[in-house]
Amino acid sequence: MSSTENKKINSMFVLEILGRPPEFLTETLNGLVKNIGEEKGVSIKSVKINEPVLMKDQKDFYTSFAEVEIETENLLYLTILMFKYMPAYIEIISPQNLSFTNAELSDVLSELTRRLHGYEEIARILQNEKTILERRLKEAMEMKQEKKEREEKKSENAEPKKKKRK
Repeated sequence: MSSTENKKINSMFVLEILGRPPEFLTETLNGLVKNIGEEKGVSIKSVKINEPVLMKDQKDFYTSFAEVEIETENLLYLTILMFKYMPAYIEIISPQNLSFTNAELSDVLSELTRRLHGYEEIARILQNEKTILERRLKEAMEMKQEKKEREEKKSENAEPKKKKRK
């Protein structure tokens, strides 16, 4: 029996969100909390969703947050939640001391590595797309400049002809 099989992990997640309208923030936080509660190996112990407040120095832009106390069956489920919902803050409430087998730690580290590789792949794809778009934009701007220069030459050539006709 592993050392964490009978010890569930209680933690507090703080989920932050910003946007508009304020009702949308509350609705979105409620949806996130509902989704967390439906995750495998997770149960929600308490939820406090704070009212949206107008952001300082912003017009019609709001922020809100939810404090969600959860219990997970093990560290792997907690790690998966962390990456899936990206809380602004995580606090482990209990147990005071965590111990786990090398297999359990391997599972957590493998999940961490898998997620990081996924993010790296997305970043690489976005970087390549950015490079392609920059190249296409540069080509389009060069073509526009060349067209403008051709039109200017045409108008310069046309002006002397008009003067000769007089």
